[in-house]
Amino acid sequence: MVAYKAPVDEYMFVLHEVLRIQDFTHVAGFENVSEELTRQILEEAATFCEEVLQPLNQVGDEQGCILENGVVRTPDGFAAAYQQYCHAGWNKLAAPEEHGGAGLPGVIALPVSEFSVSANAGLALYSGLTNAAHATLARSGAAWMQEHVRPQMIDGKWTGTMCLTEPHCGTDLRLMKTKAYEQPDGTYRVTGTKIFISGGDHDLSENIIHLVLAKLPDAEGKFVDDLSTVNFFMIPKLSIDPATGKMLGRNGVSVGGVEKKMGIKGNATCVLNFEGAVAYRLAGNDQKSGARSSAAGMAGMFAMMNGARLATGISALAVAETASQNGATYARERVAGKGAQGASTPHTIADYPDVRRLLMRQRAFIEGARALGAWISLLIDLERHSADPQQRQRAADLAQLLTPVIKAYFSDQASAAANATVQIYGGHGYIRDNGVEQFVRDARIYQIYEGANGVQALDLVARKMPISSGSLFATFLEEIESAIEQCKVVPRLGGLAKGLRESTMDLKQAAAWLQRRGAGDLIDAAAASYDIMDIFGLVAIGMMWARIAVRANEKIAQGDARSSFYERKLALAQFWAKRELPMTRALLQRASLGAEGLMDLAAADL
Repeated sequence: MVAYKAPVDEYMFVLHEVLRIQDFTHVAGFENVSEELTRQILEEAATFCEEVLQPLNQVGDEQGCILENGVVRTPDGFAAAYQQYCHAGWNKLAAPEEHGGAGLPGVIALPVSEFSVSANAGLALYSGLTNAAHATLARSGAAWMQEHVRPQMIDGKWTGTMCLTEPHCGTDLRLMKTKAYEQPDGTYRVTGTKIFISGGDHDLSENIIHLVLAKLPDAEGKFVDDLSTVNFFMIPKLSIDPATGKMLGRNGVSVGGVEKKMGIKGNATCVLNFEGAVAYRLAGNDQKSGARSSAAGMAGMFAMMNGARLATGISALAVAETASQNGATYARERVAGKGAQGASTPHTIADYPDVRRLLMRQRAFIEGARALGAWISLLIDLERHSADPQQRQRAADLAQLLTPVIKAYFSDQASAAANATVQIYGGHGYIRDNGVEQFVRDARIYQIYEGANGVQALDLVARKMPISSGSLFATFLEEIESAIEQCKVVPRLGGLAKGLRESTMDLKQAAAWLQRRGAGDLIDAAAASYDIMDIFGLVAIGMMWARIAVRANEKIAQGDARSSFYERKLALAQFWAKRELPMTRALLQRASLGAEGLMDLAAADL
């Protein structure tokens, strides 16, 4: 049976020693932030996740969700645990106070989200999607939705989904077939089928608010394959009276089936049929004119997807954390081989270099990535709430650039970390009895969610890096240079500074190659994109390890009683510098080939 211990001390170190969020009290939402408040929240959330959510994780995997008489039933105990989760307020820490939330910064809610997914990825997804959906309504919903719909979602009485994918259409939204027809009263009727809808139906909440992409006819009344005709709609499972918020009965939404999946089986992934469902077109305030516009509504949809990409990366990291904890425990206990001559204790497999390689790589990735994810979360808070326009812009630029890296690099490495735990267990990991093979199956979806990782890589090199003549990339380089400068003045961190500088040079060379050769050839740029994204991930985590190491060294020099905690951080930072950062050179060499060797065979010969 697997176990889980929420990393409270790890987050306290990242939030209050590395990022020093207590220094941002001048930013809205941070006024009352303190170490005492953060620890209280994290310790209580940890207890809940460890004692309530985690024991249901394997139950959810074994039972899955079933469709009975048109209604989806979740695994035993899920409904009660979900109600407890919402009652305790863990679902609404960062929601605005005027709608019933706690009004805390997102960077404080982030650890609770990680704990929840680590404990039970399938169950946590219902609330995670709901948070993304009601945040989207805040940007794009009409006044009556703000009054009647968002508070119910924030409270957890109603949940939310994203309905984008269709049987024949994933990333290319132009090919969608779901249609919307405007009605005389200003509502719409939507007809079509969506698939892979996480939390599409269940027995956890009173109502489900579906956010749906559908096409409107063009000026000639025809439905065409053109992105300009795609619009964003809110469709409730149970119809809502806009005047009162009262539920009126079933809307034209039905469940076509529950997907039989590889993992996260406790979350109901559904086929949804919309059959003349009453829908409300989402709009938003156009930043230039201030008028309500459907274009602004679509911008809200893309903002929702960006938020979902960040959440996906953190969720992947969360699964890797639980897998790593169990792998380390097993490695310390599993005896194999004799100890040194005369030794009184036998070897455990944790003594062997190859197992150490797996364990060290897990921890160095997870703890460095956690710090990077928390930094991005802090940047998003600053983008939204800082009174300083320059600080807002810089935060927005960095978050925008690194979003595809967080989603794709994190999910790739988390999947590898889950696989490593099975390898550490050997045959005992491959069988279901010990529970760790579930982590491999659960982690795999994050590489696919919110656009496959190859799409994220292409987004990075073709859209994010060239923005404003590379200004976002230049801002990121400034952050790295600052971390290197802090590192190199500390004698014991000289190797880390050198390794990070060399890898940063590889990143710069990759960017220069992209500008020189890839800018005029999309095939070359696309072929190099994944390797460039991996260089980004290695360097970004290296930058965070430099910041972590500087702070850990300061605490050791001050004679902090937890010197072993900080020495451990330095060891992991050195591991990343010595064994991971050198990979950027090989990635650069391969990226510089462009499409060479990739397109030589005809598709029929593959």
